[in-house]
Amino acid sequence: MNRTILIVICDFLLVSLLAFSSVDIDKVAQSGAERKPRPEIATSPLNGQNDLAAVMRMALDDERRNRELLLQELSQTREAAERAQALLNEREKQVQDFMQALESRQREASDLQKQQASLEQQFALAQASIRALTQELELQRTEANLSKEKVAEMENELRKRTEESAALQVQLSKLAESNQVVAAEKQRLATELRVAEVERLRATEQVAAIQEQVKIERQEKAKLVEGVQALATQSEQLAQEIREQRILAANAIFSDFATNRVQAKFTAYRPVLFGITKETTAQTILVTDGTNIFAICHVSDTPLILANPGTDWERLSGSLVRGTNSVSLKSIFFHAHDPRVVLAPISESEARQLGGKLYPISTDPFKFQDAVLVGTRDGYYGECKFEIDLSTPNYVKLERGFLRGLTGKFNPSKGDLVFSKSGELLGVMANSTYCLRVTGFQARTSLQFGSDLLAQRTGKTLSALYMTVLNMPLKLQ
Repeated sequence: MNRTILIVICDFLLVSLLAFSSVDIDKVAQSGAERKPRPEIATSPLNGQNDLAAVMRMALDDERRNRELLLQELSQTREAAERAQALLNEREKQVQDFMQALESRQREASDLQKQQASLEQQFALAQASIRALTQELELQRTEANLSKEKVAEMENELRKRTEESAALQVQLSKLAESNQVVAAEKQRLATELRVAEVERLRATEQVAAIQEQVKIERQEKAKLVEGVQALATQSEQLAQEIREQRILAANAIFSDFATNRVQAKFTAYRPVLFGITKETTAQTILVTDGTNIFAICHVSDTPLILANPGTDWERLSGSLVRGTNSVSLKSIFFHAHDPRVVLAPISESEARQLGGKLYPISTDPFKFQDAVLVGTRDGYYGECKFEIDLSTPNYVKLERGFLRGLTGKFNPSKGDLVFSKSGELLGVMANSTYCLRVTGFQARTSLQFGSDLLAQRTGKTLSALYMTVLNMPLKLQ
């Protein structure tokens, strides 16, 4: 990402170096001895800009592809995390099943142990009974008066006890075998439980590792987004610098003015013997300082006159018209440095309704030696030079010896608009020689439009503004 930005900046510096070096070579050629004329090769000043735009597009395409690859990897990582989580849930379910089976086997083993103890107790009782019967039989045999029936009965009883003992022995054997099976099953379940626990721990570690990887990829994605935004910002800055350095022809500036100009219409009324209504129309443009949007013109383009005493108007209205679209003005402001320059503010929605271009204010009016002056009344335009007058820091002085009109009539006068060679608004002609530099929406006072202006005492305001102009240096009046 840093390498891409470095390539863009290097290309821009290379284009600037070539542009400046070509000017130095021409100066060296003019200062030397007379040389033979050589053919001029027409070069396109847009090749550097096109290369720069191509490099910027390639950089943005690379960043976009990298972002798509990262998004695909993030999707795959999420799917792997979901599969690992599903496997972990299945393992936990198997562990629970094994625990339940183990508990069941333990209960069965406990029951078998109880049965075995009972059978062993019965077997011990049977053995004791056999021994007692054997002793009794021996005693009976020793007795001479023992009858054969009693002996046979005792033998039958002994045989029954022997058979019961054998049966008990068989049951005891079966119980021992069953106990061994239960113990083996218990051992197997315990082994499976340990394996399942190991697999669960392993799956938990895998999920933790995947979550950490997802976190890292999200951080890288955030860094990538920040890089793209930074690149876009730098691209816009480079494009803005290129536009500011581009020199426009006077014909192009006037054509742009003719396409985007608006008509400022004003109507004023004051009650006298028969009533006086005064209407004016002026050609102007919409200007922005980045925060405010306003139309700009000279006070002579309005019905108002700066004089002493001033005129008290009863009604004052105005509108801006461009084509079939129009918006009503709510007020006008008088410029803080020179009240002869009038500002009419409008909102962003009203500017969109009118359409057309918003002219930016020139941030560096002395970047170019020449400027383009456009007459708003007679439609003339031409190139001219302005010089800095240290005694009037808010103005620039028109050098009339360098006027080069591009139309039949070219006589600069108050109210004309002055544009820099890059197409930005430089200022408004306060008189026929000095141009007020417009650096922002700076107002001294205002008049609100409406049907009852008597309360605003317009005559007093216009008289005070006239005195402000009268106190200016004579060359600015």
